[in-house]
Amino acid sequence: MSDNLKKYKELHTQSLEDPEAFWGKIAENIHWYKKPDTILDDSNPPFYRWFVGGKTNTCYNAVDRWNEKLPNKAAYIWYSETGDEEILTYKSLFTRVNQFASVLKKYGVQKGDRVVIYLPMIPEAAIAMLACVRIGAIHSVVFAGFSVTSLAVRIEDSEPKVLICADGGVRGGKKVDLKSIVDETLTTASYKVPHCIVVNRGLVKHEMMEGRDIYWDDLIKTVDEGVFIEPEQLNSTDPSYILYTSGTTGKPKGCVRDTGGHLVALYHSIKSIFNTDTGDVYFATSDIGWVVGHSYIIYGPLFKGCTSIIYEGTPIYPEPNAWFKIIEKYNVNTVFSAPTAFRILKKYDEKYITDNDLSSLRTVYLAGEPLDKPTYNWMQEVLGKEVAIVDNYWQTETGWPILANPYGIAPLKIKPGSPTKPMWGWDLKVVDYEGEEVEKGTKGYLVAVPPTPPGVLLTVYKNDDRFVNSYFKQFPDHDYYATGDYGIEDEDGYFYVLGRADEVMKVAGHRLGTGEMEAVVSKNDKVAEVSCIGVSDEVKGQVPICVIVLKANIVGDDDLKNEITDLVRKEIGPVATPKAIYFAKALPKTRSGKVIRRAIKNIAEGKDPGDLSTIENPTTIDQIKELIQKSE
Repeated sequence: MSDNLKKYKELHTQSLEDPEAFWGKIAENIHWYKKPDTILDDSNPPFYRWFVGGKTNTCYNAVDRWNEKLPNKAAYIWYSETGDEEILTYKSLFTRVNQFASVLKKYGVQKGDRVVIYLPMIPEAAIAMLACVRIGAIHSVVFAGFSVTSLAVRIEDSEPKVLICADGGVRGGKKVDLKSIVDETLTTASYKVPHCIVVNRGLVKHEMMEGRDIYWDDLIKTVDEGVFIEPEQLNSTDPSYILYTSGTTGKPKGCVRDTGGHLVALYHSIKSIFNTDTGDVYFATSDIGWVVGHSYIIYGPLFKGCTSIIYEGTPIYPEPNAWFKIIEKYNVNTVFSAPTAFRILKKYDEKYITDNDLSSLRTVYLAGEPLDKPTYNWMQEVLGKEVAIVDNYWQTETGWPILANPYGIAPLKIKPGSPTKPMWGWDLKVVDYEGEEVEKGTKGYLVAVPPTPPGVLLTVYKNDDRFVNSYFKQFPDHDYYATGDYGIEDEDGYFYVLGRADEVMKVAGHRLGTGEMEAVVSKNDKVAEVSCIGVSDEVKGQVPICVIVLKANIVGDDDLKNEITDLVRKEIGPVATPKAIYFAKALPKTRSGKVIRRAIKNIAEGKDPGDLSTIENPTTIDQIKELIQKSE
């Protein structure tokens, strides 16, 4: 056994067997107004509470303490695809957060009040989030691009005192009108938001409603730069934010995050998992509308005193070197992204990556979906052996990784395709549909034995029953936390995540995971991206179809279809033989990069594609519809 593996096992075992000692020691590294009386209160499962009795403040730990120690260090570097940029030092961030906290208080926002933030990737988004947690308000960030319906659902559920938006954003060279979406939402929603603060970027013509709307800059001008708003001393168990996550059915679930557990878990993860420390620059390519943006753009890096990049734009505009120019310019050490993004980049000439000086880059971390071996191998080749490609796996609900490689304290052997091993406090099992543990190497449902570690959702907002039923009642006679994903554990204790358990197809009685098929198809070196879907069939119940995006300058023909079909038959078996293969220019995706399989499935079955409010490019749906109709 290697020294690193031994160290990992010792730490992981302690986190399970003596969580009070494990997390209590880590908690000493954050600032407490009052230290906790109890590290873990597990008296009311599954409502686990961490650092009970402790009082702290998220904003103080992210901003104030670094303003005192490192005032001139960059906290955030904002860069837009337009070429605009701004550096916020911890000192300037401290000033602007206090100013906006003062604004919120003047609007009567108090501890426990909700504030909806509907902003693009601009500095004001970070400032607004930090100002909320400074005064104990609960922010609900809504991805700037969600439709009227999606925004309304979140407003009606959280009932905010204030909504913060912008006139518009930019993405892929296009201006995105946000204010008109807000206006329509606030007109039609059943809950009436009393105040709307607008960041006017001069991008989009818009209307302002008298008595409701006011410009951000006009409010800031009324506040002295030296204003100081005392951070609210919050209980560790007080909510810090709500972030809505969509399920396969029903309205979005409002995941409620605590204060102290969130702080401690993210502080520890930045170094132990992401190998990033106070002197480093961290670049998470996500959006603040998603959990990665919360955890590893806005909060996590600042808990450790790092510099965090806030990027407005896509990876391929104005050219497919956008991210790599940033890495070179700002000497980025750590990148956190998604496999989808790199599968997109595979379509372009490698020079867009290799022509940049990436000598500062140590590690690229990937999450959001399974990392397939072909993408891993391509990244390793293009980025160079000196850059580690490290997978990790987690969810909106968990707030930080469930499975990862503890690269900052005990780097383990990398197995391409595996997010490695359970992280601190996660006791994982792979079980059958009755909840009984399966043999190593056998596919089953990935679950965790409670208690859940710090930082995991407290509950579903205003719906404790949904929290219990969604996550802890899926297996009779067991109280597991259900991830909702399929997984496999190998003989070395490495886990492989095979995708959502509800994203399966049942072909002639055989259950096939979409992720399994996609991993096989991706092994063909002409394939850049693929989505495999099970569609209805009178004889077999369901049959697979594949929608494939090829690498640049590759022609999709019958020979290539046969090549891919043979590969699937060889790797999985004849039962997985695709009924049809379509070569598309792009896959329909949400703005966070997830493929909208449901829409492809509906089109293939001759149905309406359904809600496309989160789609990045609606024309992708039209093209796939045309491809399918032509083949019929």
